[in-house]
Amino acid sequence: MEQIVASIITGVLAFVGVVITNLTANRRIENKLEHNQAVADTKIDELTREVREHNNFARRMPVVEEQIKVINHRINDLEEASKK
Repeated sequence: MEQIVASIITGVLAFVGVVITNLTANRRIENKLEHNQAVADTKIDELTREVREHNNFARRMPVVEEQIKVINHRINDLEEASKK
C-alpha cells in the first residue's frame, strides 16, 4: 500500500513539474513572439513610410519632366533669338 501511495505522489509531482515547465516555456515563447511582432510592425511601418515617400516622388516626376521640356524649349528659343 505504501508503494502505491508513493507511486501516486511521485506521479502527481512529476505531472505538476511537467505542467509548470510547459507553462514557463509557453510564457517565454509568447514573450518572444510579442517582441518579434513588435519588430515586424516597426519594420512594416518604416517600409510603408518609404513607399509613400517614393510614391509622392513618382507622382511629382512627370511634372518635373514637363517643366524641363518647357525650359529646354525656352532655352532653344533664346539661343535662336541670340543668333539672329
